[in-house]
Amino acid sequence: MQSSGYKLVRLANGVHSVHSLAHRETFHPVIGPVAEAEALYVKQLRLVERIRGHPGEFVIWDVGLGAAANALTVLRATRGLECAVRLVSFDNTVEPLVFALRNAESLAYFSDYLPYVRHLVPHGRVSFDNGTRPVEWKFVRADFPSLLSGPDAAFLPKPNVVLFDPFSPANNPAMWSLPLFANLFRVLDPLRPCALPTYSRSTMLRVTLLLAGFYVGVGHATGEKEETTIAANTPALIDEPLDREWLRRVHRSTSAEPLHEPVYRQARLTPGTWEQLRQHPQFR
Repeated sequence: MQSSGYKLVRLANGVHSVHSLAHRETFHPVIGPVAEAEALYVKQLRLVERIRGHPGEFVIWDVGLGAAANALTVLRATRGLECAVRLVSFDNTVEPLVFALRNAESLAYFSDYLPYVRHLVPHGRVSFDNGTRPVEWKFVRADFPSLLSGPDAAFLPKPNVVLFDPFSPANNPAMWSLPLFANLFRVLDPLRPCALPTYSRSTMLRVTLLLAGFYVGVGHATGEKEETTIAANTPALIDEPLDREWLRRVHRSTSAEPLHEPVYRQARLTPGTWEQLRQHPQFR
């Protein structure tokens, strides 16, 4: 089924997902929306364990709401835990979610959250009990790079985790640039441990995250990739940090220099970037 620039596709394992015609990309293209979200976010972040032991409100940023599979998988996995959750989803459009709602039965991950999502789309926020504790879910419709570089960023709730899932760097370079991640790192609370997993394992991304201030490690495998990437504002949240051997390989890479502008390209490290990278606390 096709509508509004999106179509429903059936993956090789029989699971359905959403495909963007404009970006020519399928959301969660190999193992499907729920399985990928569980591997990349729920299990890798040890999310149930972290939320169960968390005092006060636990804040989740969902960067790239898309068709809401990541958000709903996280909500379902943490249902019934004795902790209030604030979920803030960011995207510059609600169209893929509107399309997904029209195909909710085929996508199969909405289930009993369907009424809440239907309320979220027109109203931008919804509150409900997720088992025993309340969830506050807000949708921020904005250009995320512009939002983070502007004054309103200071008023966003500080996250404990960031689910980072935009379109690929070739299709959406502004969301993978050094200014974007530097601004994101600046709005974090340095006293609140925060982890950011994402599906990419590219050298360019990992260099960018390090230069932005994060500690960076090898992320868990998904059905599509043998490894992904996880970043955090504290090394305690990184199980397998990038090491000096990785650093030596970076120096030889032909695609390592961060994107300083929202234009995709590949380039070797400049001498200045290499020196900054060598001085990062992770490699001292």
